[in-house]
Amino acid sequence: MTSNFNELDFDALCERLCENKSTLIVYHTHSDGDAVGSAFALREIFRLMDIPAICACSDEVPERLRFLSDSAQGSVLIEAGMELGHERVISVDSASPTQLGDMFHILHKDIDLMIDHHARGTVYADHYIDASASATGEIIYEIAARFAEDGKIDALSPYLLTCIYAAISSDTGGFRYSNVTPRTHRIAAELIEAGIDAADINHKLFESKTLAQVCAEGLAIESLELHFDGRVACSSISYREKQKYGVEEADLDTMIEIPRSVMGVEVAFVLNLNG
Repeated sequence: MTSNFNELDFDALCERLCENKSTLIVYHTHSDGDAVGSAFALREIFRLMDIPAICACSDEVPERLRFLSDSAQGSVLIEAGMELGHERVISVDSASPTQLGDMFHILHKDIDLMIDHHARGTVYADHYIDASASATGEIIYEIAARFAEDGKIDALSPYLLTCIYAAISSDTGGFRYSNVTPRTHRIAAELIEAGIDAADINHKLFESKTLAQVCAEGLAIESLELHFDGRVACSSISYREKQKYGVEEADLDTMIEIPRSVMGVEVAFVLNLNG
């Protein structure tokens, strides 16, 4: 995809976000905590500035992440979002148009701005991309902090801070991955100092699982294979197994932790089989 999209600096990004336009915030399919947390945090920033906004996705929010969305709105399916109308579209945590699924085919000419932290992808709108950020949630935090400092919002609400912390914790594996930086820890410390319940958020993200997720992890253990002297590990799940145990796509997120957790493994992956 080639076009003359503008690369924005942080000041220009904040200036664009302050425009009083009803906003549709979209994020990638098979959504994770960073996508959902960042989208709903941005929605809350707009609410605090009295700018109408709604989040939309091609998939519903996974059950384990609905503590981030349920208090803000109901369905996030794109059809519901389109019915409300919008003057602009902003995508978060979506590095390539294919990640948006059906939404991109519906909205691609209308996407005004993309906010992301991935170093690799395909730009499809005017964009602010900070590859040094561990998560899009870090960028959203800096936006919120700037708006609070400039008096555009009176205060950062507990709900906003919860969404941001969940976004960052999710994409860093509870601050265990190599994308964590001193900046990441400083932001987390500021969020904790502001009063968010980090223990409860991390419990919901990493320890509270549906039965289907537990079944998927059990299948990951059963199918685990090691290759190249134990440096590569893979697990798999078949369509038949998903049907048998009621496992949906959203339940597969934690499967990767099984092959990844084996000592000596450098590369881990999960195969989602059709058979």
